[in-house]
Order: sequence, then structure tokens, then C-alpha cells
Amino acid sequence: FILTNVSLMSLLGQQSAVSAPSGAVCFPSATNRHPSNKVSCDVHTEAVQAALAKHKERKMAVPMPSKRRSLVVQTSMDAYTPPGTSSSREGSISMEHWIGRAIHGTSSTTTTTSSTASSSSSSTRSGGSGAAAGRLADVLAQHVHISAHRHHHHHHHNKTGEGLGWTTCIKMCLSSAGVPVSSRVSAKIQQLVNTLKRPKRPPLREFFVDDFEELLEVQQPDPNQPKAEGAQMVVMRGEQLGVVTNWPPSLEAALQRWGTISPKAPCLTTMDTNGKPLYVLTYGKLWSRSVKVAYNLLHKLGTKQEPLVRPGDRVALVFPNNDPAAFMTAFYGCLLAEVVPVPIEVPLTRKDAGSQQIGFLLGSCGVTVALTSDACHKGLPKSPTGEIPQFKGWPKVLWFVTESKHLSKPPRDWFPHIKDANQDNAYIEYKTCKDGSVLGVTVMRIAMLTHCQAITQSCSYTEGNTIVNVLDFKKDVGLWHAVLTSVMNMMHVISIPYALMKVNPLSWIQKVCQYKAKVACVKSRDMHWALVAHRDQRDINLSSLRMLVVADGSNPWSISSCDAFLNVFQTKGLRPEVICPCASSPEALTVAIRRPLEEGTTPPGRGILSMQGLSHGVIRVDSEEKLSVLTLQDVGSVMPGGMMCVVKPEGVPQLCKTDEIGELCVCTVATGSSYYGLAGMTKNTFEVFPVSNSGVPVSEFPFTRTGLLGFIGPAGLIFVAGKMDGLMVVGGRRHNADDIVATALAVEPMKFVYRGRIAVFSITVLHDERIVVVAEQRPDSTEEDSFQWMSRVLQAIDSIHQVGVYCLALVPSNTLPKTPLGGIHLSETKQLFLEGALHPCNVLMCPHTCVTNLPKPRQKQPEIGPASVMVGNLVSGKRIAQASGRDLGQIEDNDQARKFLFLSEVLQWRAQTTPDHILYTLLNSRGTIASSLTCVQLHKRAEKIAAMLGERGHLQDGDHVALVYPPGIDLIVAFYGCLYAGCVPITVRPPHPQNIATTLPTVKMIVEVSRSVCVMTTQLISKLLRSKEACTAVDFRTWPPVMDTDDLPKKKPPLLYKPSNSDTLAYLDFSVSTTGMLAGVKMSHTATSAFCRSIKLQCELYPSREVAICLDPYCGLGFVLWCLCSVYSGHQSILIPPSELEVNPALWLSAVSQYKVRDTFCSYSVMELCTKGLGLQTDSLKSRGLDLSRVRTCVVVAEERPRIALTQSFSKLFKDLGLHPRAVSTSFGCRVNLAICLQGTSGPDPTTVYVDMRALRHDRVRLVERGSPHSLPLMESGKILPGVRIIIANPETKGPMGESHLGEIWVHSGHNASGYFTVYGDEALQSDHFNSRLSFGDTQTVWARTGYLGFLRRTELTDASGERHDALYVVGALEEAMELRGMRYHPIDIETSVIRTHKSITECAVFTWTNLLVVVVELDGSEQEALDLVPLVTNVVLEEHYLIVGVVVVVDIGVIPINSRGEKQRMHLRDGFLADQLDPIYVAYNM
Repeated sequence: FILTNVSLMSLLGQQSAVSAPSGAVCFPSATNRHPSNKVSCDVHTEAVQAALAKHKERKMAVPMPSKRRSLVVQTSMDAYTPPGTSSSREGSISMEHWIGRAIHGTSSTTTTTSSTASSSSSSTRSGGSGAAAGRLADVLAQHVHISAHRHHHHHHHNKTGEGLGWTTCIKMCLSSAGVPVSSRVSAKIQQLVNTLKRPKRPPLREFFVDDFEELLEVQQPDPNQPKAEGAQMVVMRGEQLGVVTNWPPSLEAALQRWGTISPKAPCLTTMDTNGKPLYVLTYGKLWSRSVKVAYNLLHKLGTKQEPLVRPGDRVALVFPNNDPAAFMTAFYGCLLAEVVPVPIEVPLTRKDAGSQQIGFLLGSCGVTVALTSDACHKGLPKSPTGEIPQFKGWPKVLWFVTESKHLSKPPRDWFPHIKDANQDNAYIEYKTCKDGSVLGVTVMRIAMLTHCQAITQSCSYTEGNTIVNVLDFKKDVGLWHAVLTSVMNMMHVISIPYALMKVNPLSWIQKVCQYKAKVACVKSRDMHWALVAHRDQRDINLSSLRMLVVADGSNPWSISSCDAFLNVFQTKGLRPEVICPCASSPEALTVAIRRPLEEGTTPPGRGILSMQGLSHGVIRVDSEEKLSVLTLQDVGSVMPGGMMCVVKPEGVPQLCKTDEIGELCVCTVATGSSYYGLAGMTKNTFEVFPVSNSGVPVSEFPFTRTGLLGFIGPAGLIFVAGKMDGLMVVGGRRHNADDIVATALAVEPMKFVYRGRIAVFSITVLHDERIVVVAEQRPDSTEEDSFQWMSRVLQAIDSIHQVGVYCLALVPSNTLPKTPLGGIHLSETKQLFLEGALHPCNVLMCPHTCVTNLPKPRQKQPEIGPASVMVGNLVSGKRIAQASGRDLGQIEDNDQARKFLFLSEVLQWRAQTTPDHILYTLLNSRGTIASSLTCVQLHKRAEKIAAMLGERGHLQDGDHVALVYPPGIDLIVAFYGCLYAGCVPITVRPPHPQNIATTLPTVKMIVEVSRSVCVMTTQLISKLLRSKEACTAVDFRTWPPVMDTDDLPKKKPPLLYKPSNSDTLAYLDFSVSTTGMLAGVKMSHTATSAFCRSIKLQCELYPSREVAICLDPYCGLGFVLWCLCSVYSGHQSILIPPSELEVNPALWLSAVSQYKVRDTFCSYSVMELCTKGLGLQTDSLKSRGLDLSRVRTCVVVAEERPRIALTQSFSKLFKDLGLHPRAVSTSFGCRVNLAICLQGTSGPDPTTVYVDMRALRHDRVRLVERGSPHSLPLMESGKILPGVRIIIANPETKGPMGESHLGEIWVHSGHNASGYFTVYGDEALQSDHFNSRLSFGDTQTVWARTGYLGFLRRTELTDASGERHDALYVVGALEEAMELRGMRYHPIDIETSVIRTHKSITECAVFTWTNLLVVVVELDGSEQEALDLVPLVTNVVLEEHYLIVGVVVVVDIGVIPINSRGEKQRMHLRDGFLADQLDPIYVAYNM
């Protein structure tokens, strides 16, 4: 196996990821077997190769996406694993390392041949894997000859790389200079950045209007673009439709005639899947059976008085593709009964790709009866009772089986009424539009007959001709030639079913020989498949053919099939003039068909047109620039009896100039007459009056639009350049989907695309169409194959069409939705793509290269400086943004605790005055009281701890003590024990027993940074610290002394410590910020008491109150509420450890209800747990008597922008349990001040405003109405606490800001922290965080900078004192905000958009790296969905934020790290990503 693989690789060896294929031909499989043939190489393929060769000089490196092993397509290469292989991830990294070492040196000029390199490497390897490695080196050597130099290979023997799996070689992506880009993320991103730095197309002239509506760049037309210069075209006429005397007056008359005068003549021969004749239908049989069907339709359905079907009614024809005889019988039966047949596809399942739309068509046509064959009827899906279910979107239909044995014989005297062709509808052909909707094109009897006559004249059909038909006989060319015209001329049709073509693609050619057929009707793909399957069969002779009708001959890729087919089969008697491409459309029927030429006449025309010209709608014959050309073949001239003109595709149907591309329009009897039931669309399509430049109609008769784009060339030849449906207008230039398909199909290796199945469509993103290419890849292609093919396709399309592909997706073979005949169902594919349900196996997005209409990056305006006049509180006409809570000095209250400076004194006072008053109650997960503390119990236990600290610890006052306790009573006791002993406590979250390795180092770090001289904890945790597992993470000997407080000494300390000065340290508060910084702040005794007083006043806390607290008690407001407030205010705190909610999610709310609590505090993670865990249980909770109607305030303690979606869903969910919707609010605190805002008991409800997200990016606040585009809801972060003053300042200039600006929130308050506590002495850096002054205005006040951006807004509401209420809105952390394109983005906004885009995205985090936006999404679903998310994420960020995503990373649930407060740790995530620690499912690097 390896040998074949290496030889195959060495064949491919000369092609790098970006190089051009060498000397490729369109159908290698065919031509390689005919060395004798001079290959007339296809023009398009040459162009593609030349284009790729050009790119090769440009050197372009595309970082390859990285995939998890389970997602990599299992290939033959994967399946072979050398002996002793580990497929673990460590392995693959070392392998890459080995390859990286093996091929290093960028352009060393020393050359070695690959054979010596490989032999030297083989000798260094051991055993069985040595050979494999040697060959791998061979393969790599082949792959490295990209640049002009050969590279020197060094081989190192490294142990870890012992014979590794082969995927690693696939994972490697070689850059332009031949250095493999290692799979490390940082290297790939660097490579992506370098690639993106290269100059793109010239930037467009920017166009901006500043009414704050950021307009996207409007593309200015290029003055040098080609313009049409020809004269106005003239209407072309076809030859006269010659009336031949024995032509029948109608098709029914023809059938009657042949059925009676030559009943034995064969009409139709059908084949089985082995290619054997299954059945011969004679004209006699067709006639008698059609009469029978007609009689039964009219007389045997319904009752005599109320027949179900009357002449003129529509009936559906549902026949499979392998039964043309039954179809013909039913079709002619309908014609004889004067009923209108609507042929449709067999609905295979209840939700077939287009079947719902077909159902709508049947409904609008009023169809109540469906004709079908016996076999088909048996195959339809049945319900358990044996009835055929109603298909989705279908009307109720009666199924009518047309087999003779099921029908009654007509009476002797009954004959169908045979009339001459008239204006009645003959049949309705369905047509699928670009958007997937289905229309019915009605064809009148006279049009049907005239069309048959025109075809007969063009194709010179005569009686008894034999036709081989491969096309669908239910519609289009197949129906016209093989069902209608054949009967008119008594011809014999050999019908080849699609199933037989699948088994034997040569079957149609064999039947042509066998029956000496004169005519064959095929599509390009039938020629293509025949070529692929052809093995130089001896017995093939095509000399009988005088006409090979190519039904899709107007398609741009058809010419290459025709050329290649002729090239191979010319030796088998095929004459060049036999190939007759034709152009048709459902509306205009046959638009043109090339006639078989008489011997010796001039060969047909070819147009070699410039793609650049075509994209501007102009015809330019291209001579020198061979790269971007489109070669077209003519499709003959105007049909007999018709007229044709070309009109502008948009707007008024004005005639085009001779060198302009437009829509072909025809005027003849032989076209469709309407879209059934759609008068407006009919008028625009079937009743068009083209006008000349002067506005005069060119004819009194209406023309029909064909839906084809093209022009009329010299000698009246018609050229079709594309379809209106396939038109994509990108940046003002027109591109045709089919042309792009043709280019992609010409890229080597052509066989890469499974059966040539490629879909091209456009989607609208950011006000322009973007091109999407979806291809099915062969089952055996490797990751590297697909990536190489993708990068080549991008380059080919870029060079030839000068347009960027927005997204290129590869799907496994046979997975795209199919049309009934096996083509790709385009609209359905597009729908799946947009819904994220396509499940591609490879995706390459190129938004950087094709999105050229982003708004102009913002240039910062100089801010208002001190020079601008400050008048009172105005900054240049705007009120200065400042506000304050109530003034503490003016509040008269009987606050007994105020007379004490220290909390330790307050506790002693309470222990004397109200010894048995319960301060704390701790609940367990069952909701019962685990323990409680009265004032005196707390005081006594604290004394014992103080004694223990003095005795065992020998601590001096001022020493720092780390308290490592689970949330509970012990923590509180230990805290006050430290205060009694004069030590400074630091509360630390204990390590998680299930996750010691990651949580213990954080504990150790806080203990070290806080300079703790001892650790106090429980017996359980001190055992945990000594455990083996813990010692591997942190050696126990490195800890300071650890004391467990489970058994306290009996005696009291000699005397309680009283600090000399209230400005000394009370405690240290350590917390990890969202950016991953560990910061400890110093809280003095003064600040601590002021803090408690402020909260007491805001929440009106008294000894009689009960407050439920479900928070982590380790830092910030959570710690203060858990440990300090009850002692200061005397109220009872009901403590609920959040971890207990994981066992019992209803614990917190049950406690609130049971204790009739009015005020409760929680965190976002608790609220989320309740919303997710109790969402479906509200009824059962209600029945258990849970009642939340007494809750006045439910405050979420947070240090971030309020999560409005979560709080709203929480309020909605628990409204039924009595929760008042206005009770839920949030608080806001940060490191410099642990609580700035907190919704209290009195005062107005929290307000919500909607701001313009685009203005916010420019640091401006513009209020908009709810629901307006780009609106962002922001909720006020609670009321400003008493004694707190706030101002909004410019973070750069430190000047005060006006109300309509976003700026940094600065705070001045008695409970500000007094500074950071750091070991490294870098306080100077952050000193201004705690004592900043404004640069102008009030320059005296000392402020602390919160590091958060926000704005203030004066509301219409009044507070308790009657003043207008100022609301503070927090937008986000300054250090998390991302500066992109000169604008400020907040990660949460982008994340919210991304999470909304697909149901499988559960969480998202964004960050930037080297100015690239990286989006990480957590996937809740199968790994197969991972790649669906890449385009959706890219689209939504472009649409809503005008940003291009650089990297999309799809990971498993739970990978995005979240801290105890439920905040995302984006910087941790970033570090993990860059260090390759995330084990992502998929990483896509957008180009």
C-alpha cells in the first residue's frame, strides 16, 4: 500500500498547496488512455491552469484549519498506522516537530536529491517504522520543491516521534517558501496576518455621511470599466414555419391516426436496470389505453350528477422516472379527456426537498386527483391503516391508478372528442425558482402543437425515426421530443431510465448502436459520465447518429463536455456536425437549437469572451489575455416562426446594443402563456413589449422572457451566457453561477469533486451579495487533498472572474439535497447553509478578501479640552455626567453601631445587649438549618480563636492570616477571631476536591501574595492539603503553618485587641478579575464601617429583619453581606451556600418563601441555575406552596454590565410564584469600591434604556426606541449608595464628560478601598486607580477609577427626597473592551449576537489577537455540526458589528472558563488557545 501511495504522492508531488496543475486536461480518465489522440485541450482548463500558475509566482500561504481527529475523514492514508503508534495528541505534536525539523531552512541553496535524504533518514529510524518514515520523507521531499531553490533536509532521530500516524503529515500546511507551518495556533495566526497584510484590490473610494448613520461604502463605478459601444440590435426573425400537408391538426388527432392505421408500429421501448428491453408500447396500445384512461377520468370518478373531474380541470401526474409508458398513456388520456395534466415528481417521503412547494402549486391549481402507476402507488409511504398520508403542504388528493386492469372498458359507442388545437390549456409544466418556490407554466394546445411543428422542422424529424432519450420525459426537452413531437411524427423512442445510467453510464451509447438511432437527447453530464466510464469498447459505432441534442448546451461547462466527447468518440464514427446544443426554458419552451449541418458547410460559431467584460454586461472578444475568458458555443438560430430580441435584464425592457449582454425574449405562438393563477408575474414575463431607444415598441405582439442571458452573434447565431436565476451581482458586477461552477470543475484534480456535484449561490451579507461554493468531495479524499483543492479553487475564481469567494464548503459525497433526477437542489442547499444544517466536512471562509464595503475606520476626534468654557455644570452645552447617593452626614437615624469605630466593638456590644439574638442561620441542601449563631455564641467562639492565634500561632498584631473555609459559620467565626486578635484576615475559596490540580495553585498564590503567616481552616481541608494528590500540585512543606479550628481551646484570650487608629487595615479582599488578574485591595476599619452603614441605610436593615444570602463569601459585596452586615445592623442572615444548589436547585427560593424573606441577594450563576434547573418545575413548586410574593428586592451581586436577558427570563419564569417583576435588580461593584450601586428598598424601580450600538462604539450614547435596529437594552445597575459620588471621565484625557458620552466611571466615597495590596511593589502603576484627579473642572476631589465604562442619565423619576433620579448604566470593563477599526467593542455584544445565530451554540467568548477577532463557541450537538457554525458566526458578526472574524474556534461545552461570579475569563481562554490547550473540535482561519 505504501508504495502505491508514494507513487501517487510523487505524481502529485510537483504540486504544492498553491501551485498549478501541470498539463492537465479536462477529462484525464478519458484522454490518458488515448496517447495516440492529439488532445484538443479544453480552453477553460487551460485558463484555470494559467491562472493558478500566475498565483504560484505570487506565493500565498493559507493556514490550514485544524480539526479534531474524530472529525478528520477516515482515509486510506489514516487507516495505515505504522507499528507501535500512539494516536494521542502529544504524539501528533512531536511529529509536527519532527517534520518541522526535517524540512527547515527557508532558502538554503544547497541541494540534495530526495533519495539521499530519504536513505539517510531511513537509516536513523528504527525497525518497522523506519521505512515508513523514510517514505514520508520522500513524500515531503516531493512536496517541498515549491520555490526556486531546493531545500536542505536535516533529519533528527527523536524518540517521541517513533512511527506516528499519518494524519500529521496531512495536518501540515506548507507555506510559500516551503517551510511547513507548524500546527501551533500562534504560528498559524501569524501566517494569516502576513497573508492578509498583502495589498488587496485597490480600496474603494470611501463615502460617508455623518448623521451618525455609518453608511457602508457605496461602490463608485470604475471610470475605466468597459461600456457597450455597439449599435442598437435589431429583432431577429426565424425562417417561416413551413406547413406540411400531412401535419395533424392536433396531437390527439396524430395519436388517433397512428393508432388506427399502424397500430403495430413501436412508439416507446423502455429499459430495465440491466439495459434489457422491458416493454414495447405500440401506437395501437397507446391509443386504446389513452382512450380508456380518458373515459374513466370523465365517467368513473364521483357520481353521474357530480363527476369529480370535468374537462378543463387540472390533475396531477405522479409517475416514476423508470415508467415512461404509463406516463405517456396518462398524459394522452388527459389530452383526450380535455383535462389539464400537471406532471410532477414522485414524493418519496413526507418531507421531500421540494415536495412541499409542489404541494402549494397543486393547491393553487385546484388539483383533487393524482394519476399514478400501480408500482408507484404501492411504493408511496402509507399510514398504519394503509392510507396514503397527506404530504406536507399538499391538498387532499384522490389517488387514481391508470393501469388498464384497474379501469373499466369504455362502451362501444363512446369516443373521445377530438378537436383541432385551440387556445385551451394543454398541460402545466412546473418550474422551480431561485428561492425554491414552484410555479406552474401553462401551455395552450395550439402552442404545444406549434412547438412540435417547429421542433420537427428544425430537427428534420420524419416518420419512423428512432430517438434515444436519456432526459426526464415529464418536462422540458425530454417531454417535447420524446413524448410530444415523437407522437406527432410516429417516431420510436428508446427511453433510458436514470437508474440504468447510474449503473451503466454507457448504456445510451450502446442503445444508439443497437437500434441504429438517428437522434439522441442527452445532457452534458451524460456525455461526461460516458467518457469517464469508457474503456475503449470495440463494438461502439455512432455513425447512425445524425443529431445529438444536448439539452443544456447553453451552459458554459457544456462546451468542454461536447469537445471532450467528440474528441474520444470521433474514432467511433461520431461526426462533429452531429452535436446540436439547444437552449430552452420552461416559459419559452425551445429557445433555439443548432441544426445538424449538411456536409461541407462551415463549422458552428465559438465566442471567446472576456470575463471582465461580461461581468459589466459587455461583450468583448478577448484575444491576448487568455486567463479570464469564457468560451461559448452557439445554440443555432431563432426557431422557425419566431422572433427574438435581447433586452436589458433590469427595468424597462429596452433593446440592448449589439455588444451588450441581456435577457433573450422570443415572440412566437410556441411558448407558455402564463404562470397559473399569478396574473402579475405573468404580465412581467409573458406579456413583454420590448422598446427601442426612442421608447417605441418593436412589435405589436407580446414577447416572452426566456430567463436566459445572452446575445445574438454574427450570422444570427444565438449565444447564451447564463441564466437570470444564476445571476449574482457582487459589488455592482454580474457573475453567473454556472461560470463559477465551470471554473471550479476545471481545477485539478478534477475528479476531486464527486460526480461534478457543485452548487454555487449567493447570500446577502452586509448589503451585498456574497458567493458561496458548495461541493461534494470524493469519499477517498484526504484532508490535505481537500484543502489544496479549496485553495486552488479560490485562486482560480479570483484570477478568472476577479471576484472573491466568500465561503467554500465541502460536504461528504451524496449529502446535498437532490432534485428528482439527481441534480443538486439549489434553493434547498442554500436554505440548509443558512440554517446551519449542511454539515460540511471542510469550510474555508474568505471574508477578509471579499468584503470591501465595510464602513471607514473611525478617526478619533480631539476631545473637549480645558479651554472649552465650563459654565457651572456644563461641558460645551452638555450637562456634566455626575451623580451622588444620599449624603451620609445629613441622615439622622438612631444607628447605635455608629458610635463604635470598629466592627469588633459592635460585636462585643451586641453580645452584651442582645446576647441571644440570632445573627446567622446556615442551611444545608435539604433546606434544614445546619447551624446558627447568636450574638454571644459568635463573640465567645471568636474569643477562643483569638486565644488560639496567640497561643499556637504566636502571632503579633497586624499579621496576615488566610482563612480557607467552605461557605458557612466557621468562616465568620474565624474572621472575628482575627479581628479580636488584631490580625488581618484574608478569606480564600478552598480548593475543589474534584479539581485539586487547577484550584489549589490559586489558593497557594493568594496565600503567598497576601503574605499570610498562617492558614486557618477546617480539619477536612487541612487533611486535603496533606493528601497525595494535593502534594503533587503544591508541596505541603511550602505552606505556612496550617491550623485547624475544629477543636478550639477552652480559655479566653487575656485581653481583646483594640486598634489604635481606625485607618489601619481591617481585612484584605482578594479576587481574580475577568481578565485573569489577581488583585487584592486593602480595606481599612473606617471604610469597613462606612460600607456597612451605607448598605444598612440603602436596604433599611434592622435587627427584626431577615435577609437570605446565596453568594460566595470570599470577596467583594458577597463577603460583606455574608460576614459583616449582620454584625453591624443586627439583622438575621439566612446563609445558603451556592454549591448546595447544584444538589437542590430549589433550595434558595424555598428558603426565601419559607422564612418570608423581603430582601435576598444572589449571583448570576445562582440565577442561571434556577432558570435552567427549575424552568419546568414552577407548577410543582407552586403546589408545594412556594410563594415569592413578599420579596421586595432580589439583588444580583455583580461586577459587570447587568445581564438583562437573564434577569428578565428569571422574572418571567417565577412571576407565577408571586415574584414581583420589579423586585429583581442588580448591584455594581469593582476592585476600587466593592459596592457603588445597590437597589435599595425605597426609591424608584430600576430603569432600562435602549441605546444605539453603533454610537456606543464611538463612545457616544444615543437613546433609541425599543426594537429599532442596532438597539441594545441596558439596565440600570441599582441605585447609587449613600455617601457615594460618581463622575464620568475620559479614560485618556481624564477630563469630565458630558451626559451623552460613554466614559470611565470614577467614584469618591468613604468606603473606597485604600489601595492595592501587592507583593511586587508595582503600586506606582496603579496608584492613580485610587487617587486620580480630573484634568480640569473640579480638580480638588480625589477619585478612584473603577476601570469600567458607563454613562449617567437623569431620568424622569424622583427619588425619596424629591430630587430627579440619576441612573448609572455600566457598559463594560475598559480592559476587556476591544479596539478594532478605531472603534470600541464590548465582547458581550458580539457574543450575544453569536449565541443567537444557531441553536447548538450554548456559550461564546471573543477576544483579539494581533488585531484579529477570535470567536470561541461551545457546541452543544454532534461534532458534525461544528463546521456549520463557521459561516453563521462570520455572517452575524459582519451584519451586526461590521467586523470580520479572523478565527472561529469550535470547542466542547464547558471549555470557556467561568469564575465563581459566573463571569467569562476571556484572557485565560486566550492564553489557553494560544498555548494549544483547548483541544478544539475545529479551528477555522478566515482569509
